[in-house]
Amino acid sequence: MTKLTPIESEFATTEDAEAHDAWVRAKVERALASTKPRIPHDAVMAKAKAVLDKYK
Repeated sequence: MTKLTPIESEFATTEDAEAHDAWVRAKVERALASTKPRIPHDAVMAKAKAVLDKYK
C-alpha cells in the first residue's frame, strides 16, 4: 500500500485512488450503455437553476 500526500492526491493510498477510479469508470460505462431516454441540457439546467433559486 503506497501512501500519498495531499499534494499528490486527494486519496490516502494508491489503492483508494484506484478503487475510486474503477467506481467512476463503472458508472460512466453504465450511463453510456443505458437505454433510458436522454434529458435535454436545457431541462437539466432549468431544474438546477430552480434548486439554486430556492436557496437564494
